[in-house]
Amino acid sequence: MAREHKRSFELAKRGIEKFRRNKLAMLGLGIIAVIILMCVFAPLLTSFDPSRISLPERRLAPGGKHLFGTDSLGRDVFARILYGGRMSILIGLSGAAGGMIFGIIMGSLCGYFGGTADAVIIKMAELVAVIPQLLLNLVLVLIAGQSIRNLICVFTFTGWIATFRLVRGRFFSLREESFVEACRAFGIGSFSIAFKHILPNCLGPVVVQFTLNTAGFILTEAALSFIGLGVPSGTPTWGNVINAAKDIVIITENPWLWISPGLAIALFVLGINFFGDGLRDVLDPNQL
Repeated sequence: MAREHKRSFELAKRGIEKFRRNKLAMLGLGIIAVIILMCVFAPLLTSFDPSRISLPERRLAPGGKHLFGTDSLGRDVFARILYGGRMSILIGLSGAAGGMIFGIIMGSLCGYFGGTADAVIIKMAELVAVIPQLLLNLVLVLIAGQSIRNLICVFTFTGWIATFRLVRGRFFSLREESFVEACRAFGIGSFSIAFKHILPNCLGPVVVQFTLNTAGFILTEAALSFIGLGVPSGTPTWGNVINAAKDIVIITENPWLWISPGLAIALFVLGINFFGDGLRDVLDPNQL
């Protein structure tokens, strides 16, 4: 047991060192940390209410007391980006987490037990995967209605397929391994074998997929909110901030209304992708 703990500690140490040597991964981690901290501590960085309307201050250019300027209703853009980031990141993380949990459960059960249920679920997964995800999200939001809860539920429903396939495929390759046979010989139950002994060996790719789904859902939320079908317009999100700048006059004459939220989205998604690539290198057992 002590030898196993020592080996696990050595592997973890080597993984951390490899991650630290990956400059893009560290840059991504830094970008993610800075943006999240700025959003969490938004009240310390700005005194403006993101929903406060001030018509005399409409479309002020960046500078002075309004760092990123104001929008068409006189609302401070910097405050809306900070507070909007809270909601956009929350939606992306929640949708990705829900899809990951559901995908892990279904992939573990189907991968270990197989049978008719597995055949039915894999056909359903293939059917969902055939439809472009953005289009599927758009249709489901139209059916469910606009709300934060509905958007998270839609992302959960459309985001489990990749995780399901990863876990199911990994289970197929591991369920006949000698350590699984030893567990069966000792009388350990099937669910315990599946979730306590096999599943931990599948989590590396799942964590990487979680980061990719988070980035994808943040972009999807921004796209849906931009066309008025995401989060209700009264709630600040990065997509709703850009939505307020979609008029052609604003795009050409007041570029700060779309450049700053666009940069916030681009930086955060880029940071997640860099971070996910670094995790993939660390968690790939063939590269350790």
